[in-house]
Amino acid sequence: MLSAIIPAYKDPFVVPTIKSLLENALGEIEVVVVLDGFEPDFEIPNDERVKIVKLGTNRGMRGAINAGVSVAKGEFLLRSDQHCMFAKGYDKVLTETCEPNWIVTATRYFLDPIKWKVMNIPPVNYEKLVIQGGVKFSGKPWRERDEQRKDIAIDETMAMQGSMWMMPKSWWEKTIGQLQTEGYGQMYQDSHEMIFKTWKNGGKMMLNKKTWFAHKHRSFTKGRHEGTKENSSLRGESGLYALKVWGEYYEKEIRPKWGI
Repeated sequence: MLSAIIPAYKDPFVVPTIKSLLENALGEIEVVVVLDGFEPDFEIPNDERVKIVKLGTNRGMRGAINAGVSVAKGEFLLRSDQHCMFAKGYDKVLTETCEPNWIVTATRYFLDPIKWKVMNIPPVNYEKLVIQGGVKFSGKPWRERDEQRKDIAIDETMAMQGSMWMMPKSWWEKTIGQLQTEGYGQMYQDSHEMIFKTWKNGGKMMLNKKTWFAHKHRSFTKGRHEGTKENSSLRGESGLYALKVWGEYYEKEIRPKWGI
C-alpha cells in the first residue's frame, strides 16, 4: 500500500489534490491529510481511504509531515504538497520500480489550480544541486542533462523541488527518522536534508520520467504555506544552517562525483 501524506494549511486546493491522488491511483492507497493547527472551512472528501490527522497547534510543514508519517500504514510513503495533480497510475509506476534505498520524484509540470489544468510550460525533469547566492542549497532545472539523457526513463538526479517525493517507508525509518526542526526551522531545505542523508547512507535520488505530477505555479500565491506567527518560515536561517551541516560534504564529495 502507498501512504500519501499531505501537510495542509488553509488551502482549499487540498480537496482536488486528494481527489487526484485517489482517482488516479491503480493500487491500494491511503491519503493522510494533516490539518496543521486549523479547522477547514471546506469539506474533506468523505472516503474510507482518507485519514485526517488534526494537530491541535500549528507545527509547520516539517512537523506536519512527521505527524503524517507516524500514522502511515503503507509500505511506501509519498509526500504531496496541498496543490498537486497526478497522472493516471502514478502509484504503480513509482512503487513497482522503486529500489529499497531510493527517493523518487517524477516529471514536474506546472498547475493552474483555478482551472485545475496543466499549464503550457515545459516541465522540469533533472535538477542540478547548487549553492544559490552563498546562502542556501537550491535545485535548478538541468536542461543539458535533459537532452543528454532524454532516452533514459528512470535515472539519477541531484535535486528535487520537494513538492512530491516517494520512498519505501523502511528507507525513511532507516535514514530520515523524522525531518529535523532544530536549526532548519519548520519550512525549508527538507528535500536537501533527505537527499544528503540518503547519499550518506548509500542511497540514490531518482527521477522517474514514466509518470508525472503537476505543482501549482508560483504565480498563484494564495494558499502558500509560508509559516505562521507560531512557526515563522526562517527561510534564510534554514539555508545557512543546511550549508553549515552539509556544505563541506557537498564541496568535497558531491560536486566532484557529479562533475559540476
